[in-house]
Amino acid sequence: MNIKFIAYRVFGLIFRLCRVFPVDGNKTFLIATHDDGPEGNIALAASAIKRKAPGMRFVKYTRKDRMGLISFFIVKAYHLATSGIVLLDNEFLPMAYTPFSKKTTVIQLWHGTGTIKKFGLDAENEKIAKLAKAGNQRIDHLIVGGERTKRQYASAFGIAPDHIRMTGLPRTDLLLDEEYIVRRKKAFLKWMGKKIKDPEKYRYILYAPTFRDAETSSPGLMIGSDFLDGLADDVILLLRFHPFVADAFSAEFKKRGDSGRVVDVSHFNGVTTLMSAADILITDYSSITFEYALLGRPMIFYAYDLDDFEANGRDFYEPYEEFVPGPVVRTEGELSELAGRLLSGDEEAFDRDKTALFIKDNYHKIDGHASERVAALALKKIRRE
Repeated sequence: MNIKFIAYRVFGLIFRLCRVFPVDGNKTFLIATHDDGPEGNIALAASAIKRKAPGMRFVKYTRKDRMGLISFFIVKAYHLATSGIVLLDNEFLPMAYTPFSKKTTVIQLWHGTGTIKKFGLDAENEKIAKLAKAGNQRIDHLIVGGERTKRQYASAFGIAPDHIRMTGLPRTDLLLDEEYIVRRKKAFLKWMGKKIKDPEKYRYILYAPTFRDAETSSPGLMIGSDFLDGLADDVILLLRFHPFVADAFSAEFKKRGDSGRVVDVSHFNGVTTLMSAADILITDYSSITFEYALLGRPMIFYAYDLDDFEANGRDFYEPYEEFVPGPVVRTEGELSELAGRLLSGDEEAFDRDKTALFIKDNYHKIDGHASERVAALALKKIRRE
């Protein structure tokens, strides 16, 4: 048996032993293994809970905590078993072996605001899917933004629709706050000022590709010098790789020795801040599409491997080229040409109506109060008791 699967069982055993201790309604356990930064769903939901329940205490588990055996197997298992609220932004496979108390509320926030590609039970191998489905049965509330996502997540998580809540995702609150976006762009430019002179004079393109299962240890970079050579000198390319491959990519990027016009922001703590500074987003099959759309700015979908992704990758929930709110290109030359048109203000290159329709079709509520609704759900059982 794989050592990871043994670890999940050991964690579950210790969790069960810790169930002898009472559940603390003033303690929340945060599983932030995708985004533990201040702009992630976990941090924003926790802040909203704290505002409604000032006495709440928080215990966090992140990817870094996997390295501490005692911390993981004993300390984290104890706190998970005795917390009144559990928030997650990712799968936590040990949950297949962690039967929670009826006094605990488990909320899966996930890390995407919607999905283009298939994931979860619709994409995992049989062994992982079995564990994931068992763990997902512990979820009291799965948070989504709209009816389309509700249908897709019911399949991807293997849980009944009556456990899925269309409250909206906390991280969208930031994107709807115009003053916050202005402040974060200023903060980003200040950070860029440590790397280049007069950062406010530049225009920024954010490239944020999706995670590809086959590239975990060696993520490819399908944008090179030819892309920037076709654009004005005041354009800087920001590279944001998925957390699963960010370390491998950043190590490779350092070896390349790219010019100051290409900046690796894979470890920058705050994707909303990056979006606030980006004049254009380039992506492919990533859920960042749903968030950036709320800014009403142009997107280009660089689907260089579309045919292969459909045939051999995860495939999609919707017809890809019809669904995405922007033009789809296959080559670096097409990408550069289109980016140049958008930066020059060519209105024909940006279909604003399609973006508006995308938002309407994928969001149930976009009022900037998603965090408050999630906090109310989290506290409902505790306050009733």
